[in-house]
Amino acid sequence: MKGEKLEDLKRIPIFSALNDEELKEIQSYLSKENFKKKQEIFSEGDPSDWFYILINGKVKITKMSVDGREIIIELISPPDFFGGFAVLKGFPYPANAVAMEDSNVIKISRHNLLKIIDRFPNVMYDMAANLGDRIREFHDTLKNIALERVESRIAALLLKLADKTGEKKDKTILINMRLTKQDIAEMVGTTVETTIRVMSKFKKSGFIDDKDGKVLIKDINALESIVYP
Repeated sequence: MKGEKLEDLKRIPIFSALNDEELKEIQSYLSKENFKKKQEIFSEGDPSDWFYILINGKVKITKMSVDGREIIIELISPPDFFGGFAVLKGFPYPANAVAMEDSNVIKISRHNLLKIIDRFPNVMYDMAANLGDRIREFHDTLKNIALERVESRIAALLLKLADKTGEKKDKTILINMRLTKQDIAEMVGTTVETTIRVMSKFKKSGFIDDKDGKVLIKDINALESIVYP
């Protein structure tokens, strides 16, 4: 993938410790692919042949609940990677990956990823640290879905997204990601109707607002008090 600039590769966290010569060395292992909105990237049970790094767009990682509802277990934003745990362990993808908008990815075959981490152990270290954080987040998500009230789950989700993609301005935080009520419902394990009701309640209370299809957090302390009463 010779067209990718070295400075762009260096912005990818797992490659950030590599120097220019090392980045040039791995370029031949990388390829690009584009996915349209709603296009499936991989399905649960597919062989884990590819490791993906999101460059532009938004990807959701989903599983089906026992009653047939889609639950979003993770949102991927640039320059996060996905499919990593299955690729490293060599078992089928444990969930589905779907583009939520037109998205561009870098992909690396499992064979080439193993070559890279064998040659550059720091890449493996950074991947492992990232995966550890995600496992903890996933555990918290499942616990919240099982135990917490819907208001707490939605408030906790907004706080997590604010921490991940938030843009601070004055006393507000803009979640730099367009989310539908359906997206939010699928991430917290509830219905769209309930999500609309809770988000409307938050908006009327002055906790949040809408800005160009994105959520603007106006009172982060109020959301924190819902999550941590």
